Amino acid sequence: MSLTHADIGAAVAAERGWMEELLVRLVEAPTTLGDEEPGQAIMAAAFADCGLEPISVPLDADALRADPGHSPFSWSVEGKRNVVARWKGSGGGRSLILNGHVDVVPPASAALWSSPPFSARRDGDWLYGRGAGDMKAGLVAMTGAIRALRRAGVELAGDVQLQSVVEEECTGNGALQLLLDGHTADACVITEPHPDHFTVAQVGVLWFHVEIRGIPAHAARAATLGFNAIDAAYTVLAALRELEAEANVSPPPPYDGFEHPINLNPGIVAGGDWTSTVAAECTLSCRLGLYPGEAPAAARRRVEDAIARAAAADPNLRDHPPVVRYDGFACEGAVVAHEEPVVQELSAAYAQVHGEAPRLEATTATTDARHFVRHGIPAVCFGPRAERIHGIDERVSLSSLAEVARVLAAFVPMWCGTVNEEGAGA
Repeated sequence: MSLTHADIGAAVAAERGWMEELLVRLVEAPTTLGDEEPGQAIMAAAFADCGLEPISVPLDADALRADPGHSPFSWSVEGKRNVVARWKGSGGGRSLILNGHVDVVPPASAALWSSPPFSARRDGDWLYGRGAGDMKAGLVAMTGAIRALRRAGVELAGDVQLQSVVEEECTGNGALQLLLDGHTADACVITEPHPDHFTVAQVGVLWFHVEIRGIPAHAARAATLGFNAIDAAYTVLAALRELEAEANVSPPPPYDGFEHPINLNPGIVAGGDWTSTVAAECTLSCRLGLYPGEAPAAARRRVEDAIARAAAADPNLRDHPPVVRYDGFACEGAVVAHEEPVVQELSAAYAQVHGEAPRLEATTATTDARHFVRHGIPAVCFGPRAERIHGIDERVSLSSLAEVARVLAAFVPMWCGTVNEEGAGA
């Protein structure tokens, strides 16, 4: 059965209440690293509510670490799972993955929020809460689109997979596990919060941790006996800022249109153990972007060389050289050609809803799209309109959520093909 544009709009509109209720439940599940399971249980139930059978794909630490595309991790992944549901087609059509992540970053400072970060609050068209935009609304939009199509009686020729993954915010190893376990398709749409454009290029990301050692002493004798590791962190950070500046001098396409595409972020500083003691240790945890085409190993060498040069020029650091370790993101960038069929056909579906084609853009962030691209699966990011992601009072537009679901509901039959009344593919 095939639907008109008006039929698709009506089918999605009928699911709007279901989608908004699902989003509230997801936002109120605080799915930070290590606590993703409550969200995965909600997504498994949502997939089942679409008439699909959810399956669990557990993370396998040994299998992940054996793959060259993995990001290093020091924590246990025992008990963690991705959730997948397959809508099997009749055969002969192209297959599709709709993918989103259930994990969210911590709320930063709950005291700064206008309402508790894990309490979904609605104000007009906006729903507030950590993860509302990044990217639980995307998970809801893709699931609502499939629910709408199935309840409207659409029969597909190609298969569709719904995927809810973990660890997108720190490693991407959840999506990698699905690929290692054979959950592939002809194309992928990741419903990250990119509302009025499609993201077809992204940077790579390297997480690294610089461990600096000082010489503890009584604060009264700090100038003569001690060497403060926290003070030394400024020297290290200055060298890393120089590295960042060098990377932004001549950006390659498609990043030559950005004023500052490569960002260094010192996200965590931890050090010292007593106010009146010269700090013996300090750890500086950073995130650095890298252009598509640069391997994480090359970025590591650049980081280590920059820190080594700074240490060699500092008398105290020369005798106590910092140590760099890696835990978390170590991933390459990715680019998908504008001419890829998934880009063109998803753009056509977008134009059906919005009356104009979307912009095709690059992002200075990373997403799980890189894993799919590395495995030969073109992947595009497109999802609801969100603001203040990773910040205070994160929020998502509920009307945008419905619009994204309409675009996806128009695109899925276009991509996968449908079965007409005689059972032949259309």
